[in-house]
Amino acid sequence: MSDQQKIAVRLAVALTCLVLTGCHSLTDTVAQAFFLPKDGRPANHAVETRRDAGFTTTDGVTLLADVHRPKGIKKTPTLLIRIPFSNTWWNVLRSDSISRYWAARGYTVVVQGTRGRYRSGGDFYPMKFERQDGIETLQWIARQSWYDGHIGMWGGSAFGQTQWIIADQTNPGVDAFFIQIASTDFAHVFHVDGAFALESALYWALQSHGEKDIKVDYAQLDQGARGLPVIDADNRACCDVPFFNDWALNAPDSAYWKEVDGENQAARTSVPVLLLAGWYDPFLRTMLQDFATLRTRAQNSHLVIGPYAHAEAIKWPDSNMAENYRFGSVDPALRWYDHQFGLSDAPLDMAPVRLFVLGENRWRDEQEWPLARTRWTNFHLTEKGGLTEALPAGVISDSFIYDPLDPVPTAGGAMLGYRSGIKRQNDIEARPDVLSYTSTPLDTALEATGPLKASLWVSTDAPSTDFTVKLVDVFPDGRAYNLADGILRRTYNPGEPTLIEIDLAATSVVFGQGHRIRVEISSSNYPRFDRNPNTGESSITATRTQIAHQTLWHDTERPSHIVLPVIPR
Repeated sequence: MSDQQKIAVRLAVALTCLVLTGCHSLTDTVAQAFFLPKDGRPANHAVETRRDAGFTTTDGVTLLADVHRPKGIKKTPTLLIRIPFSNTWWNVLRSDSISRYWAARGYTVVVQGTRGRYRSGGDFYPMKFERQDGIETLQWIARQSWYDGHIGMWGGSAFGQTQWIIADQTNPGVDAFFIQIASTDFAHVFHVDGAFALESALYWALQSHGEKDIKVDYAQLDQGARGLPVIDADNRACCDVPFFNDWALNAPDSAYWKEVDGENQAARTSVPVLLLAGWYDPFLRTMLQDFATLRTRAQNSHLVIGPYAHAEAIKWPDSNMAENYRFGSVDPALRWYDHQFGLSDAPLDMAPVRLFVLGENRWRDEQEWPLARTRWTNFHLTEKGGLTEALPAGVISDSFIYDPLDPVPTAGGAMLGYRSGIKRQNDIEARPDVLSYTSTPLDTALEATGPLKASLWVSTDAPSTDFTVKLVDVFPDGRAYNLADGILRRTYNPGEPTLIEIDLAATSVVFGQGHRIRVEISSSNYPRFDRNPNTGESSITATRTQIAHQTLWHDTERPSHIVLPVIPR
């Protein structure tokens, strides 16, 4: 059960009657017990709420918002939240509780539905119209009597995109952002090193293709993903979804994605940005790129990476870890905005980088990313499935067959939906088309914190194919859990050994004493990624497949290895 579902179950009975009676003080109290901060600056204002405030865009669409204001203050900073959610009692409850929390402390909070969502008019199409609508919303705020010249924005995922797409705006513009699990580069979240993020795209399509968001039926998702061609996955699952088609057919450098992502938005803003990422979130890799760019432009930007999948907390094996994503996305906000807008004299007290270290399961502050004290260490794939720092000797290779009609099934990882996160890998490793390389048990704990990359020497008899890499933590009793993974799709000269590099995003983990480090190599991770048909045709439109014979070389002249960011302890 997800964080959101757990909270919903706990709150539903208690809050339904409160919502129906409009008892804000009680709903706020109960909400604070579950996902609002329990300390920090106290409330000092009563709050008034206006429903259905808004305006009509230049192309005739009415955008409506809830506006929560502190009574007794004529002008305040504004916090803008542009949400692509349905108008349900649960979404209103969460929105009202968070907004009233901030409004009671001196902010005007504007919660606006994007086109076709919440109470706004127009047809819903994720992310496509957010730049112009966002710009016009900033202009509308600037005309309001309570506007004091300062605007902050908050939100994650699709309503993180509503922030990034207007991050270059000035006069009026946004003065501070708090962006969670979203990057400036949705294109490369859906198209990862040549492969299409099928499960994430299809999950979103099934959830949001209608007038209201619905719960995804995984049986439908799997039915859609199973067939060929990929472009018809939405039709097989439920119906034709135009935005799924556009996501699948448009390459990352196309005009379509430029409209969604803008043009290098992280490099076009100089205002402070607080980023919240997750180790198992599909946006992690591109968010780290954004942070690197921001630190050259906006030195007072910050990065937090927690034990999260996409808007969900992960559960580390054998632990009592209780990190709530919802709380993590709200808790730093007041301190962040107070510091930016001068509503409190308290210091920000926020390190440039804050990380949750898996395995140890604790938060740690750092000054940079990657960490300056990193020892980049090659762990080589050796004979008989070994993994060591020593170079292999002799001519060594391992082979397997990749059949697109019998792909390696996904088990966890960084994707949208409830099948993401950390999962057991033992059944996956037992397949003949998965090569495993494992270290000896560690004498002492080893920490790996930072970006991950694998360098492999491979050959294939296919004109185009995929190679996948997964980093795994093997517990002393043999249980194996995924930490990070990557994929690379490209063309090859059949039979010719080729050096490739595969990006596995990043992690922060302590492999405990007695644990083993494992690397898995294969050619599919499905349906997280679509299957390469091995024919040289586009995977999106192909209807036929062929088997590929894959070889992994790991010898003195072709030392296949993974580079781990080892942190001295």
